[in-house]
Amino acid sequence: MAAKIKTKREIEIKLRVSNLRAVLRHIRKMGAVPRGRTLEQNTLFDTPDSSFWRHGRLLRLRTQTPAPGNGSRGGLRTTILTAKAPPPTRSRSRKNLPYKERLETELAVGKRGLQPQVLQDLGLRAGFKYEKYRTSFRLGGLHLDLDETPIGTFLELEGSPSAIRRTALRLGYSAKDHIRATYWDLYAADCRRLKRTPRNMVFNSQKSR
Repeated sequence: MAAKIKTKREIEIKLRVSNLRAVLRHIRKMGAVPRGRTLEQNTLFDTPDSSFWRHGRLLRLRTQTPAPGNGSRGGLRTTILTAKAPPPTRSRSRKNLPYKERLETELAVGKRGLQPQVLQDLGLRAGFKYEKYRTSFRLGGLHLDLDETPIGTFLELEGSPSAIRRTALRLGYSAKDHIRATYWDLYAADCRRLKRTPRNMVFNSQKSR
């Protein structure tokens, strides 16, 4: 399978989910098209001096394996290399926006995947690892990703600001419920609350804590 590269402006929010079954029921009632459920295993890479992190950039290697459950079939098996960067037109007012906006470039490298050693041979260093079960849907131009993580369940909405706002309202969420934080931010906050040292957000308790 040939590699495919695509770049887009990513606009998204997260919503904290307290009742997984209820949210799944609402999503399906809205007519969202299911895309399957996968186990995502993610590793962030950076330079030895953390240059990506210091400049608001991210490089992530993600492996997806089918994981049917919650009434959803298994999704696609693939590996994706993702680079994220601040949008080219930044402004002070952007900090106050009710959603997160970044420039995202993805390289899908197919079922055989890309080995972490390749990135390490380029001088990059593997850092934070995190896992989640993701159940994906499409509703028009909106992506809905229901993420079951070791620190709770979240719904990511990605699309236009109007579609995000409208769908969040239909699901019973207001603007004050919008979360712009990354999974690292949420995990680190959870560790602070529990007075634990942050390591990796994975389902094996010894690795995650």
